[in-house]
Amino acid sequence: MKNNSLVHLGLALLRIAPSAFMLTHGYPKLMNLINGNTEFANPFGIGQAPTLFLAVVGEFICPLLIIIGFKTRWAAIPTAITMFVAAFMIHGADPFGTKEKALLYLVIFVVIMLLGPGKYSVDKK
Repeated sequence: MKNNSLVHLGLALLRIAPSAFMLTHGYPKLMNLINGNTEFANPFGIGQAPTLFLAVVGEFICPLLIIIGFKTRWAAIPTAITMFVAAFMIHGADPFGTKEKALLYLVIFVVIMLLGPGKYSVDKK
């Protein structure tokens, strides 16, 4: 590649910005979990509290790991799965515009899984 530094800067931007945006969805769920408010969707029949916990992992814990670039490819998996569930199970019957955000996040986190974090990450230090 002609300018390897720009590629790594692009990977960092791809990793950090969407993960920071995802935190805005995960933080309220984390607060609900901490405060004992476990009222949440239950698409798999495992219970509202376990489903909320999994959503917190996918939308808050893993994005934090992705931001710093620690175990990035592994951390992108739960986040991508969470967005898959949001797009196709929670919003499956909704119009495209309703599920579009989840689909965009899904694509982004699959790309992060495929490409990795780049050199500006804890993984590469």
